[in-house]
Amino acid sequence: MDFMPEPKSLDHLLAQVSRLHHERARTRFSALGLHRGQPQLILALSEKDGRTHTELAEYLHVTPATVTKMVQRMENSGFVQRQPDADDQRISRVTLTPAGRQAGEQLSTLFDTLDAETFAGFTSQEREFLQQLLRRVRDNLLRAASFPNEDQQ
Repeated sequence: MDFMPEPKSLDHLLAQVSRLHHERARTRFSALGLHRGQPQLILALSEKDGRTHTELAEYLHVTPATVTKMVQRMENSGFVQRQPDADDQRISRVTLTPAGRQAGEQLSTLFDTLDAETFAGFTSQEREFLQQLLRRVRDNLLRAASFPNEDQQ
């Protein structure tokens, strides 16, 4: 195991853990031919296929332009396809291809493995408590993002 210096603050520890987790996930995702952000898009479509670009952007907390780039790349890779909306031809809906559905099934197993690696040695109570704490951190950050200029007043 590589040595990592002990972070001096909780914020740095959170960033370090996030970076390590993302790197581990990226390695596993690339084995499926997926790049950053794409697994979440596949999971969003696995949950509800046929979402619009706007719906995907809201779900993933990214801009519609980012979704457009992601969808184009994933369309070129054969994971998704765009289809015009039945009621409004100006709107396109993104659907999984058979390869995208297969990737979604593989992602489920991959996330289970990543989860087991990440939380090895944790009791179910510790996992539940950590989940509660991280949800509060997430909610704090989402709230702060809703009022970005609040700290400048």
